[in-house]
Amino acid sequence: MKVALVSTPFVSVPPKKYGGTELFLYHLAEGLVDRGHEVVLFATGDSRTRANLEFTFPEARWPIVGRDEHIHLAFAAKRILERGDIDVVHWQSPVSLPYASITGVPAAVTLHHSRTNEFSEIYRHYSENHYVAISHSQRTQEVPLPLFSVVHHGLDPGAYPPSYETGRYAAFLGRLAPEKGPDSACRVAIRAGIPLHIGGAVHPCDTGFYNETLRELMAHPEIHWLGQVDHLQKVSLLQGARALLVPIRWEEPFGLVMIEAMLCGTPVIAFKRGAAAELVEDGVTGFQVDSEAEMAEVLAGKISSVDREACRARAVELYSTRVMVDGYERIYRQILDRARPSGASSSLLSEARR
Repeated sequence: MKVALVSTPFVSVPPKKYGGTELFLYHLAEGLVDRGHEVVLFATGDSRTRANLEFTFPEARWPIVGRDEHIHLAFAAKRILERGDIDVVHWQSPVSLPYASITGVPAAVTLHHSRTNEFSEIYRHYSENHYVAISHSQRTQEVPLPLFSVVHHGLDPGAYPPSYETGRYAAFLGRLAPEKGPDSACRVAIRAGIPLHIGGAVHPCDTGFYNETLRELMAHPEIHWLGQVDHLQKVSLLQGARALLVPIRWEEPFGLVMIEAMLCGTPVIAFKRGAAAELVEDGVTGFQVDSEAEMAEVLAGKISSVDREACRARAVELYSTRVMVDGYERIYRQILDRARPSGASSSLLSEARR
């Protein structure tokens, strides 16, 4: 198949530091290339990929500005029309859907966000696309759509070498934002008497939360803030951790950091919110809890009962690139089967559109 993957203009593929959507697309692109598909990746010029890279912005455009996304998406749509040989386009944003309709190429759309009424109305308007939720939790919360599947994210296990030694500290990894619960992680670690190592940055919109709530907690002598971390620093942080703390306060659609930890052999202790309820298996890959007090109790005690080798094996079984690419290949074929003229082969589909 000839597949176009449309990323964002905000972060390179793969991300140098923060960037969940871009990390997902990197592993998907590499997995599709490994299976012999011809992949065109629309990303930023500083991206690194074995796919055919096309870009209008030489470098990632950060912070996020809406006009940059429209410039990027318009470029992608124009090039897809000019090429005329793409079988399926895989988009990542509700903002992309008007551009998807202009190309006339069958589309998959992955949802990377929690539900909003505005986005749901856009999906209803462009109901001809095949939508993909990244968790059953996310799909349940979204409006019903005619073509709607679930494919969990997957990562290359080789990029996350495991450590089977029980770590001496707890880890928190992610944006230092109220919905992610870094203040809860600090209070949990202090209560459990276990050091906490934090990897992540404060985005401009969260400065007030940091100043009013987080700054004082992070001044505790057992709280160690590493700042924003790159991939190698992230893996090192997770490998050495006793557990990853995920005290989320929102219905998180997935949470790649949870499977990153599991692949490193590090169990996860998470609040029962969003996708955490389906990703974390009690006693196998970690524990689900209801409160800071319960999280501290588990961190100080029974988290050590989790077999880190079995944790890694379970993550490889469920959340590897192989499993994810299987899911998207199946969806791409379903899309082509619906778009194909009666009796035509998939190899003739792009030729028929020329």
